[in-house]
Amino acid sequence: MGVTELVLDFGEIDRSQVDLAGGKGAHLGELSRIEGVLVPPGYCVTTRAFRQVLAEVPAFESALDRLARLDPDDRDPIAELSAQIRAVVSAAAVPDDVAAALIAPVEPGAAYAVRSSATAEDLPTASFAGQQDTYLNVVGPAAVREHIRLCWASLFTDRAVTYRLRNGFDHRRVHMAVVVQRMVLSEASGILFTADPITSNRKVTTVDAGFGLGEALVSGLVNADSYRVREGEIVEKTVSAKQLAIHAVPGGGTREDTIAPEEQERPALTDEQVLELERLGRRIEAQFGRPQDIEWCLADGEFQVVQSRPITTLFPIPPAADEGNHVYLSVGHQQMMTDAMRPLGLSVWQLTTPRPMAEAGSRLFVDATPGLATKAGRAGYLEMMGASDPLMRDALQTVLDRGFLPEPTEGGAAPLPFGVAPEPIETNPAIVHGLIAESKASLAALERDIREKRGAELFDFILADLQELRRLLFNPHSHQAIMAGMDATTWLNEHLHEWLGEENAADTLSQSAPDNVSSEMGLALLDVADVLRPHAKVVAFLRTVRNEGFLDELPELPGGSEARDAILAYLDTYGMRCVGEIDITRPRWSERPSTLLPVLLGNVDNFEPGAARRRFDQGLREAGQKEQELLERLRILPDGARKAEETKAMIDRLRTFVGYREYPKYGMISRYFQYKKALLAEAERLVEAGVLEAPEDSFSLRFQELHEVARTGVADADLIRRRKEQFEADQALTPQRVLTSEGETVSGSYRRSDAPAGALPGLPVSTGTVEGRARVVLDLAEADLDADDILVTAYTDPSWSPVFVTIAGLVTEVGGLMTHGAVVAREYGLPAVVGVNQATRLIRDGQRIRVNGTNGYVELLD
Repeated sequence: MGVTELVLDFGEIDRSQVDLAGGKGAHLGELSRIEGVLVPPGYCVTTRAFRQVLAEVPAFESALDRLARLDPDDRDPIAELSAQIRAVVSAAAVPDDVAAALIAPVEPGAAYAVRSSATAEDLPTASFAGQQDTYLNVVGPAAVREHIRLCWASLFTDRAVTYRLRNGFDHRRVHMAVVVQRMVLSEASGILFTADPITSNRKVTTVDAGFGLGEALVSGLVNADSYRVREGEIVEKTVSAKQLAIHAVPGGGTREDTIAPEEQERPALTDEQVLELERLGRRIEAQFGRPQDIEWCLADGEFQVVQSRPITTLFPIPPAADEGNHVYLSVGHQQMMTDAMRPLGLSVWQLTTPRPMAEAGSRLFVDATPGLATKAGRAGYLEMMGASDPLMRDALQTVLDRGFLPEPTEGGAAPLPFGVAPEPIETNPAIVHGLIAESKASLAALERDIREKRGAELFDFILADLQELRRLLFNPHSHQAIMAGMDATTWLNEHLHEWLGEENAADTLSQSAPDNVSSEMGLALLDVADVLRPHAKVVAFLRTVRNEGFLDELPELPGGSEARDAILAYLDTYGMRCVGEIDITRPRWSERPSTLLPVLLGNVDNFEPGAARRRFDQGLREAGQKEQELLERLRILPDGARKAEETKAMIDRLRTFVGYREYPKYGMISRYFQYKKALLAEAERLVEAGVLEAPEDSFSLRFQELHEVARTGVADADLIRRRKEQFEADQALTPQRVLTSEGETVSGSYRRSDAPAGALPGLPVSTGTVEGRARVVLDLAEADLDADDILVTAYTDPSWSPVFVTIAGLVTEVGGLMTHGAVVAREYGLPAVVGVNQATRLIRDGQRIRVNGTNGYVELLD
């Protein structure tokens, strides 16, 4: 390797050369090519130099082996090994010809900024900002050479190593280039974001500015002047008192200088300079094709750019059919599954629902713009959101109040959850039983017919069966049954509050309602615990399980065969469920039965035999007693006989239909599991044929794409790889309830004053108040809960129901009055508050809290 290949001028580099110049170097090379953008001159010490110097250092290779085995949470081992690697890198011998090449472009006496430029840095999906080191005002060739070494070593700072471990970057595949750039003695400097990093609005530019070098601002030593600019107009301006500035010192290094009091509140930039920066930022953004985080400095009246990288925290914008403004509503918040979904999961869900859905950040959104164009549609959306998710309603109202969409026209129709207006339905349990029987018969036919399907024929069969699934899901009779239960809930709560001052009466009246498959699922796991409990060796063995083969080992233990049969019987009925179950690619309980063990063993520890029956009977008693109490109180009112008669009819209606709310999704997920098993079997055949590398690669293809692969026997390995990388990046994003075509994310607020000071507001969905220990649990497989704990989690879909038999209360970040977790909480009589913004961050695990499920807030007691 010639020494000339070790150093490249910025003019020889573009953004495609990240592997050679690192992220910072590649971007500086690209910036230097943009007309009208000034970049301080400099060069890049390429990754070839880093690799050449360390290739002959055995201690470096062995240290990387040990580094890869560390856990990102093991701070002390990471610190110790990282320090060892930095010492090895700093001491590595540099051949004379290489050492000379590294500083050949340096001019004696000139000052330089020496910046780390790692290959896993400034990427579209991971910025690695601040993970490696930068040195300012480095003067002279010898000092530059020494600081190049320091930059190499900084690839292994504790923070950089931890970041790579957490984000799955292979230490061996990350190399270090170094940027050596002429120092700019700036009058002012700062950061320019071409999209608002707080709201994600792509039309808003933000500028932070301070005096002197940018290090004071970046390191947080001073408060910056801040500006928000929208389309050539400053819409917000804050001038801060800037007490310090960092300046270069003659001969090398920097110092902190105190700013004279009369100068501290002088703006670092004029308004015209701020607008000039906005124009500069838009030019750079256009070159890179995505919003940028830009570091700039002002010297001799001219702006110079010393760094630009993509903003990696912005939520993507769904593609729009036209250039007008659009408003999108999060499907995940309505389905209690805000996690990222793989392409196969996204496409199967889109094939299931009749409404077109847009994709962004591996999530789905409904474009509500057409429905919001009319007065009736707008009012209907706000009413529907208000009933299901007040935060989404507030977020939507916030966007509308700004005039983001044109004024609505007259006419139109209110949106309906199922797209069909419900007809009246008689209160008859036979209706529910008939709907369930129809669903079971259809599922049995699917299970029988799908077994023999192979190749493209399988995909054609599933596409046809999806029409059957849609027929069942959107059957008007099923819709009528669901709406009957919901309407009865609303009627009882409103009328009994008006007549008796009773809050949320339907919550208690719903307890132990029949035909609720989700609550039955939780009680059934109590029965499994009853089978396990007498067999001490079985219970002890299950506490040690670390893999999915434990069911085959159980028969070797006394009582193990009975335990195995009980677990398998449970999985036969409920094994198609899992957290995030609307995503067909998520592992089901039948595929990963160990997921259930923490809950199952908790049931063994926390309950006595027969707990399921006692729990159900207790709910039945409480519902009956509440009914009698309410009817007696009504009868003594004026016109009491009529009020009692109407209430009795509504209670019967509630108990007949409210449990059925859970069944359609159970039927859908049961079908999904049949599809998944067949698709995975097809993927395994494609692996055997050498078409796919692994069965799970099928998850990175949309259903239609996988269909084509099965038909042609050809798969695009690069596409699959890119999809996997994109999914990993999207997992780190947090979707908000409302998203606009400008990229702005809006979460909404409650705007209430009835909660105690310091309490966290939410939506009351199951009445009652309870105090207890908060258990913050994000993964059902880690739900090690004691009796009377209060579960705090991001969201609960039906798969969380088995936990509900143990806990004393529920708090979630996402949810609505008729979402699955709320329905089951009411049936079990658990006080519950949902839609508590950032609950899993604001409530500490183990903290004592009080949950008020009647008025909708959570108090932090210690």
